[in-house]
Amino acid sequence: MTEADKIQYRASLKHPDVEEPIDLWFYRPVGFRVALLGRRFGWTPNQITIASIFLGVGCGILCYPQDLWLNLLAIVLLILADIGDSADGQLARLTHQYSQLGRILDGAAGDFWFAAIYIAIALRLTPEWGIWCWVMAIVTGICHAQQAAMADYYRQFHLFCVNGKQGSELDDAGDVARQYAETKFSADPVLKVFLWFYRNYTKGQERLTPQFQKLRRRLREEALKGSKGSKGSKGSKGSKGEERGEEGFWQSLRQQSLPLMPIANALTFNCRAITLFIALMFGMPWLYWAAELTIFNVLCIYMVCRHEAMCRKALLRLN
Repeated sequence: MTEADKIQYRASLKHPDVEEPIDLWFYRPVGFRVALLGRRFGWTPNQITIASIFLGVGCGILCYPQDLWLNLLAIVLLILADIGDSADGQLARLTHQYSQLGRILDGAAGDFWFAAIYIAIALRLTPEWGIWCWVMAIVTGICHAQQAAMADYYRQFHLFCVNGKQGSELDDAGDVARQYAETKFSADPVLKVFLWFYRNYTKGQERLTPQFQKLRRRLREEALKGSKGSKGSKGSKGSKGEERGEEGFWQSLRQQSLPLMPIANALTFNCRAITLFIALMFGMPWLYWAAELTIFNVLCIYMVCRHEAMCRKALLRLN
């Protein structure tokens, strides 16, 4: 890489607090090359995301046969899909092609991948397990969705602590619901459909984080008081409260949130892909479901409880 490439590469990364070692070692450098290629040929981030969806679904299809070589090819396709998932975000940061549809589509890509994988595993186990494998697939899929949603939510919360709104994609369910209501299906049917799913997605995140939602409401009240106070005089109490929130309060939350980032990262792609790889190599795909229901669920519950306790203490400090 030239020095200019290195500067662009660093600009294409997320904050170091939320980057995973495997991503920094492999997916980000390769994704950056794909992003540069995309910029050269005029690709959009959404086009790369859609291509990654097809690769991920292809992985799911190849998980069905009980054939080692086809299963290995499935893992290769999943790796390629995740390279695309890395490249679309890097291309968006390089070219400033940000959009809410891109954010929603990027989040939905992983759902398409793993839905195909779950269906393939269920079909593969049906002759031996019967209807119970489908029950297991549905239960595990629900757990997976909750784990991934909460991991994403807390990563975005952490980025908000670091850089504020401009460095985060932490959305509010109320804002998404209003946008959904205002978007006409006749004008933009694709966005309308995706906003329906995203509205439910953000509602689910907020339903599981009551203490954080109380904290957000309180901080909005503090910000409103600060903005009103600052109109009267620069040295107002409200203005000082807002400054305290920016410089000290968010820095404190960032330090408390930082130990939870490895757990959030463990609930995203890489650990799941490694678990799936091991399960397929041993010819026992149900091992992947077993890990989802035990290890990943325990990590998710622990992460939510720790974060809620952190927000409860922060709320007490504000009060």
